[in-house]
Amino acid sequence: MVHWIIEWMGSIPGQRLFGYISFRALLAMLTAFIMGVVLGRHLINIIFQLRFRDRIRDYGDISSRDKEGTPTMGGLIIFLAFLVAVLLWCRLDNMFVGIVVFASFWFVSLGFFDDYLKHLRGHSDAGLSRTAKLFFQAVFGLILALLVLSPESTPFPAEIAKSLFVPFFKNPVVDLGFFYYPFVILTVIAISNSINFADGLDGLATVPVALLAAVYAIFAYIIGNAVIAEYLLYPFVSGSGELVVAMAALVGGLAAFLWFNTYPAQIFMGDTGAMFLGGVIGTTAVLLKKELLFVIAGGIFVLEFLSVFIQDYVGIKWLKRRIFYRAPIHHTFQFLGIAEPKIVIRFWIVSVLFALISLISIKLR
Repeated sequence: MVHWIIEWMGSIPGQRLFGYISFRALLAMLTAFIMGVVLGRHLINIIFQLRFRDRIRDYGDISSRDKEGTPTMGGLIIFLAFLVAVLLWCRLDNMFVGIVVFASFWFVSLGFFDDYLKHLRGHSDAGLSRTAKLFFQAVFGLILALLVLSPESTPFPAEIAKSLFVPFFKNPVVDLGFFYYPFVILTVIAISNSINFADGLDGLATVPVALLAAVYAIFAYIIGNAVIAEYLLYPFVSGSGELVVAMAALVGGLAAFLWFNTYPAQIFMGDTGAMFLGGVIGTTAVLLKKELLFVIAGGIFVLEFLSVFIQDYVGIKWLKRRIFYRAPIHHTFQFLGIAEPKIVIRFWIVSVLFALISLISIKLR
């Protein structure tokens, strides 16, 4: 929006700066952070007064009673900060920005409804059913696939539209053809749920998601810049550079949320935040054709997802026994007596390592 206003005003000092994606990305990050911190305190008070408070699951040997009653739905802080920054600093006529904003509304609504049902029914497991969540995630995945893969609307060059790119490989590995549609749906479902699983300790998911957004911002900058893309042998995708600004806004919003979510947390993001973050990151991965990059850059979330899958389906359903003490895996470390802040910081450190490995793939291909 500011970009349009500057263009409309004509020649003014510093006008050229607003044409640079990097400059607008920094402003978006700062805007989201300031907006989130300013709004955060008011939102926490409103949510607390409306009695949208966390109800702790009983983990037996793991005591979390000190967290009971903490306001939830804190994802609204991230969402509003992100939205304001995107509306101010992104080019709103850009297809990539439009799709990401649409995804943010879709998933924050899904998460909010889930949190609301938990509040209404008075139990942390009484929200939307797993089937209902998967259905709405799949519906969005199908809409996204139709938008980015149909010849009439795809932003990708025809020769790569349905090709699968793998980190550390220069060229597409395979043309999935029609099967790219279910692949997009599965990508959205997998990423949105894996981030949701990691939201279990104060600040645990926030920094890894911010690192993930930063990694995708770097790839968006490369792919959206014709000169850099050619130099690094990436396919140039016109307009995708605007995702740098959107990802920067997300990082700023996450930093603001962390201001209130560090141990001991004043608010939890709830499914409102976890679904929103998963949906936006999953959508960005598809828009950059870097779906499999998430396996590396989002390694922490993959491990959390796998721990739940192994525990529920391999252990309990097939072997009739637990594989881990608790799942997701961060609760196993709690069970072993490791302090919560130490678990969180160690997960952050591992996330930094995963992010660095993913960035190595830029040149090592």
